[in-house]
Amino acid sequence: MFDTLSDRLSATFKNLRGKGRLSEADIDATAREIRIALLEADVALPVVRAFIANIKERARGAEVSQALNPAQQVVKIVNEELVSILGGETRRLRFAKTAPTVIMLAGLQGAGKTTLAGKLGLWLKSQGHSPLLVACDLQRPNAVNQLSVVADRAGVAVYAPEPGNGVGDPVQVAKDSIEFAKAKVHDIVIVDTAGRLGIDEELMRQAADIRDAVSPDEILFVVDAMIGQDAVNTAEAFRDGVGFDGVVLSKLDGDARGGAALSIAHVTGKQIMFASNGEKLEDFDAFHPDRMASRILDMGDLLTLIEQAEKTFSQEEAAKMASKLASSKGKDFTLDDFLAQMEQVRKMGSISKLLGMLPGMGQIKDQINNIDERDVDRTAAIIKSMTPKERSEPTIINGSRRARIAKGSGVEVSAVKNLVERFFEARKMMSKMAQGGGMPGMPGMPGMGGGPGRQKKQVKQAKGKRKSGNPMKRKAEEQAAAARREQAAQGGALGLPAQDDKNFELPDEFKKFMG
Repeated sequence: MFDTLSDRLSATFKNLRGKGRLSEADIDATAREIRIALLEADVALPVVRAFIANIKERARGAEVSQALNPAQQVVKIVNEELVSILGGETRRLRFAKTAPTVIMLAGLQGAGKTTLAGKLGLWLKSQGHSPLLVACDLQRPNAVNQLSVVADRAGVAVYAPEPGNGVGDPVQVAKDSIEFAKAKVHDIVIVDTAGRLGIDEELMRQAADIRDAVSPDEILFVVDAMIGQDAVNTAEAFRDGVGFDGVVLSKLDGDARGGAALSIAHVTGKQIMFASNGEKLEDFDAFHPDRMASRILDMGDLLTLIEQAEKTFSQEEAAKMASKLASSKGKDFTLDDFLAQMEQVRKMGSISKLLGMLPGMGQIKDQINNIDERDVDRTAAIIKSMTPKERSEPTIINGSRRARIAKGSGVEVSAVKNLVERFFEARKMMSKMAQGGGMPGMPGMPGMGGGPGRQKKQVKQAKGKRKSGNPMKRKAEEQAAAARREQAAQGGALGLPAQDDKNFELPDEFKKFMG
């Protein structure tokens, strides 16, 4: 969503590199480029003005003028101001002192409240809670049925006593759900309310009535990140009409400019608490302003990547794989282990999304977007077409075996050959890393191809003097060289005329210096 903004900011900072000092003109030009980038990304004008004013004030201060690298200092200032716009510190859910904790979802129709209720329920369930989804959207056709399906997929309970489609009292359903949750020992109640295509009195009145009936601990305003500038107007209307405690951004995986999402926290004074960035129920997490700012500036998001890895990979499995790689040059690491590792990485999500969390990946964004996710499936098909012995000892795979494997997995023979070769290379590299050797191929660092005991430094042989291509000139050069050699043979290493030791005299040029 923030690709365009990231590209513009990266290009702006590139112009600052290599400058030992930043003049007023440099600061003004940088601020102007940042302003244009933010306005093109649909960030609200009051937010842009405040943002640029803060950057200019800090860029002209001592922290930049006295810095060793002013350009990096400006990037640091922009990063900190972005974090501030996005809400500063990460905002956590407030839980009630006595269960159940009531969370009410509010927002316009189409913002994704019902789906988000399932995502939030699954997220809370993974943290050891027992959530209950409550269907209070009784106007929209099939809203109750949709919530029931979403709850079933998330593996959480649902309270839907009314069929919906215009039948039933949402306020009464919300009130009864609290008693139901207490009876069934659910510690969190998530109330899905109705939305409208726009702000109207009926919507506000119903939302306010539900709020008064259940006294929610958290009211979350769900906003479509692709809605544009109207997101700010809608947020202000809900804040004044119903009130809310935090914002949830949905559809962050869209390709709209998304700058309005950056404006909401600053304009309303309420922080963004959660973000939904995909269609799957698992594509949902707490919103971290510092990590989002880091992504926008193409600095990556390694913390989120590490958290996802910790959720997916068990420590026992990781230790087992590491021991296999460290022993006997990694020969214990088989294609079965390779397949297991690939499947674990696949569970973490899209490969292109994972790569996008690494620093500097914005520079190869097009290549990342063109990654074919089905390559993992093809690789798995090739490995599964092998016999157990072939997986444990890939060295036995010869031409006839490759042909059989290719036929079984529906690929070309060359694909099988390439996979086996890539596996050996990957095993070799990972084995060096597991044995504490670091990344191979990086000279000058332990285990990186240039450490002691690796290779002997090759002495570069000096190139001989090139001979002329002109036959006459080449003959003259050869005669001159022969004459020099003869003179050197007669007069010693310095080429001086041969003389008796007793009658030795210095040349006239040396006599002048000797007096």
